[in-house]
Amino acid sequence: MNKRQVIILWIIAVALAASIAFVKFGRDQDSKSVTNRITGQTLLESFPANDVATIDIKGAESSFTLVKKDGKWVIPQRENFAAKTGGVGSVNELLRTVGELKVAQGMQAGPSFAARFGMDENSKDPKEHGINVIFKDAAGKEVANITVGKNIESSAGGGVPMMGGGATGRFVRNHADASGFYAVNELFASLSDQPKTWLSDDFIRVEKIQSISVTQPGKADIAWKVVRNNEDSEFAIEGAAAAETIDPTTASSLKSLFAFARFDDIVPAADVEKRALADQKRVATIVTFEGLTYTITFTPSKPADQPAPANPEDPSPAAGETYLVNVAVSGEIAKERKKEEGEKPEDAKAKDEAFASRTKELNEKLAKEKALAPYTFQMLKGAFEHLVKDRAGLLKKPEGQAQNPQGGNAPLGGTFKIPGGGLPPGSPPLEAVTEPVEAVTPAVSAPPAEEKPAEEKPAEPAPEKK
Repeated sequence: MNKRQVIILWIIAVALAASIAFVKFGRDQDSKSVTNRITGQTLLESFPANDVATIDIKGAESSFTLVKKDGKWVIPQRENFAAKTGGVGSVNELLRTVGELKVAQGMQAGPSFAARFGMDENSKDPKEHGINVIFKDAAGKEVANITVGKNIESSAGGGVPMMGGGATGRFVRNHADASGFYAVNELFASLSDQPKTWLSDDFIRVEKIQSISVTQPGKADIAWKVVRNNEDSEFAIEGAAAAETIDPTTASSLKSLFAFARFDDIVPAADVEKRALADQKRVATIVTFEGLTYTITFTPSKPADQPAPANPEDPSPAAGETYLVNVAVSGEIAKERKKEEGEKPEDAKAKDEAFASRTKELNEKLAKEKALAPYTFQMLKGAFEHLVKDRAGLLKKPEGQAQNPQGGNAPLGGTFKIPGGGLPPGSPPLEAVTEPVEAVTPAVSAPPAEEKPAEEKPAEPAPEKK
């Protein structure tokens, strides 16, 4: 290769390098000129998650505040009940998500375009309003302010409904950044403006029940009481006649009563009196073999305060009806294990260790459940299915009879009235019909600009027949 060829090659190399640098510089300039943050960067340049002491959440339907008090997150609008801090839908998940949120795409637009991205502060529609989240430190200084808007729909479609349909992310606005709006890959599936979704799941867990008694509605008199001798035996109705036997299904269900109890919401103290049907209040007293006593007061909510059932076609009264519930827990936990006659030393040691471990668990459990006493919980009626029965409703039914929903008897093969009239003569028997449910995911696209509908042209008159 001669000198002239080497010089030509060098000239070509320098020209290519200059071209690449120019293109790269141009792209960087274009990216920076659109929004302050570019693809791959975190939405917030720095987010002091550990300094956050207050979180205000505002949506179309409601607003509330999460407050860090004595190192624990609580909800003032729910009588300072503990907020969920671990797992999905928790405060810690929100803080981590916002701190790690990365930009998928920036869109240059001023605040006046917020409605197009599902951030219309004046809209009553949750999908159009968005959710505003404001983070403040202990001094009340705002450290971050974001609004989460519409879903970003995938043009490919075919998404899985349980995983957010065809959505691939959300539009987000950082109120401290006026350069535009951002698309992110986070769906914010658990972000809600409903305070009840942020409440801790901590509640009573009743184990090893020995006896249950329930008062009559609005009275202190005992309606019925069931007792069993040990954990392996079945419940029997106290004072039952020889022919009276508790229904086996009911007896089995009572063993696990409130073993997996969950509440729906916390009722503010100021609302309890005006929401409760006080003349229908009942008290259930549950005693366990381990020395704990649960006194559960449950009162029906007034019809006007009953939420709509999740499934409007569900005929069960428990689908929409709720109770206002108070829980008081007390107990005398044994400090020493009762020795068995003829125990071997090695067996006694193992049993003593198990007893000590269980005693520690019970004391922690008792302290935790005692702390629930100040609160009024809203619970679905289904949790009280057996407690609202009268004494006769607990009994095993004679042959040829079945229990109706109110706890009484209904003859098998009876006549049932069909709403709207009977079936036409010769109709086949009624059968349960199950039709396949098809999930339809709409086409996915970014929010379009508003367009005026095209004007319809008047229809041309049909030609006259000659």
